[in-house]
Amino acid sequence: MIHWTPPVFLSEDGREATTSPVIELHEEMERQMNKAELRERIRDYKWFHSIDFGDGIVTAGYSSPGMMKEDAETLFRPIKISGANVIDIGAWDGFYSFEAKRRGAARVLATDHFVWSGDPQFHGRETFELARDALGVDVEALDIDVPDLSPERVGTFDVVLFLGGFYHLFDPIDGLRRAASLAREVLVVVTHIDLAEIERPAMVFYPGNELAGDPTNWWGPNVPLMRALLKQFGFARVDYTSKPRPIFHAWRSDALRP
Repeated sequence: MIHWTPPVFLSEDGREATTSPVIELHEEMERQMNKAELRERIRDYKWFHSIDFGDGIVTAGYSSPGMMKEDAETLFRPIKISGANVIDIGAWDGFYSFEAKRRGAARVLATDHFVWSGDPQFHGRETFELARDALGVDVEALDIDVPDLSPERVGTFDVVLFLGGFYHLFDPIDGLRRAASLAREVLVVVTHIDLAEIERPAMVFYPGNELAGDPTNWWGPNVPLMRALLKQFGFARVDYTSKPRPIFHAWRSDALRP
């Protein structure tokens, strides 16, 4: 086997130069090859999240990169995330886990089960691993289902992200209770909302695929129900916004409020 050895180039003062045109060209060729390989690997999978890897490489997720950016800003802006410990329940491709780390979270644990190993049509763990490796971020991963979550199993966290999971659970109140039990300070919940015309706490059940043609969409709570449940689970304050999608920030105290 022939090993390539870069030639030695001297600077104007006769000392060995730290770089050379040949070395720089070689490194650029390797970078372009890595970019091409990453593009090919990305095309092998179906992505739920639009993740930007730089150099114009973006996964084709369900929502546009612009919408993902707006959503992340709405989720994270109200929280002093820097230095916090975060768990992302139902992480899928990992966009929000990576975003929490990018915004300065000290520790991030991504968890999932249904799309990581529960349903063979999804390859969520593979896309998560690919994205984590390509981005080079320090995010932990644990395959665990929502009904198995507890402080004894995973610990507690300053911030709990429970995004798009509530209405997919056959027993969503237990799932919300479990997510709440992990939250030391703030629980962020994103869920489908229904029954807006009803002022009392209420929830509608979808026995088939009535909601978006998806048989795993079981429930449609209204805003009063979500507020009442979160208060019942010990959160002192609950903030709600409907844009860009229904988001609840449930606070135990003001410790992580800007």
